[in-house]
Amino acid sequence: MNIVLHQPEIPHNTGAIGRTCLMTNSALHLIRPYGFFLDEKSLRRSGLDYWHKLNVSEYDNFAAFEAEIEKKSPRGKFWLVETSGGENYSDVKYGRDDYLIFGSETVGLPSEILHKFPVVRIPMVGDERSLNLSVSVGIVLYEALRQTGFW
Repeated sequence: MNIVLHQPEIPHNTGAIGRTCLMTNSALHLIRPYGFFLDEKSLRRSGLDYWHKLNVSEYDNFAAFEAEIEKKSPRGKFWLVETSGGENYSDVKYGRDDYLIFGSETVGLPSEILHKFPVVRIPMVGDERSLNLSVSVGIVLYEALRQTGFW
């Protein structure tokens, strides 16, 4: 499985997501710009000492990410996860090579991306904006892994 963070802003979230990716044998794809430096102490702390073991790739922008994935792994489907998404994240069928794409903590995904691919959402109650990014990644990732038989 592949987790994609589009312009992440909070190092602790990215570190926690990296650790989740490592523990689930998932690849992490990071799309610049970031709101932090990858060598920040808070990123290392939340990712513990596992960051060097993580399968992580970096891209300058979404177009570069999309072009690289098309060359390397055209089988995987892109699933955008957004609070304004249509289908419930658990109502779609995931594949092992799919990409779960999450936007930045404050602005989400840009509209030009949202119109290109299927968008799913995590149901929530109340008036709050959204769940924490690392929590959202864990919820959707584990559903995708469950559907594909884990490892």
